[in-house]
Amino acid sequence: MNHPMYEVFATADCLYPAVAVEAALDRIAAEISTRLADRNPLILCVLTGGIVPVGHLLTRLTFPLQLDYIHATRYENQTRGGELVWIARPVTSLAGRTVLVVDDILDEGITLAALLNHCRNAGAAEVLSAVLVRKDRSRPVDLDPDFVGLEIPDRYVFGYGMDYQGYWRNAAGIYAVKGL
Repeated sequence: MNHPMYEVFATADCLYPAVAVEAALDRIAAEISTRLADRNPLILCVLTGGIVPVGHLLTRLTFPLQLDYIHATRYENQTRGGELVWIARPVTSLAGRTVLVVDDILDEGITLAALLNHCRNAGAAEVLSAVLVRKDRSRPVDLDPDFVGLEIPDRYVFGYGMDYQGYWRNAAGIYAVKGL
């Protein structure tokens, strides 16, 4: 119990407890259902952070859909983004499909913008995006997700899929790291 990540969690500010995050997931699932229930959508989970939000969203969506993943990162367990590194592209054809890209956070928007462009270039008929949280900050790209769960201040956060140095993606709530 002396792992340094225990201290990070113990001193973090809870921005949203689990009950608030679950309510936001309920809301965006209803919005997604209204918009996509009749479109045979392909849901693309952005790894790694999107695993938790997608898992929670899928059980709330009561219409036929397909699931695949896409994996590109700028962070690689760091607290600052670097160059975009592609790890995996979807194996399901995107041609002619309505695609919903689901990620954990909209921070600078560079990664999500690249993923959305990839989907368009792969022939998707419609490309939408959903994020669990949108950080309140200016961005180098013009991007506004179609579905947003929660707004957060411009702080380094973890929980519900978001990590701090590779840890605490499993935290049940959204927490801001002290001092960052």
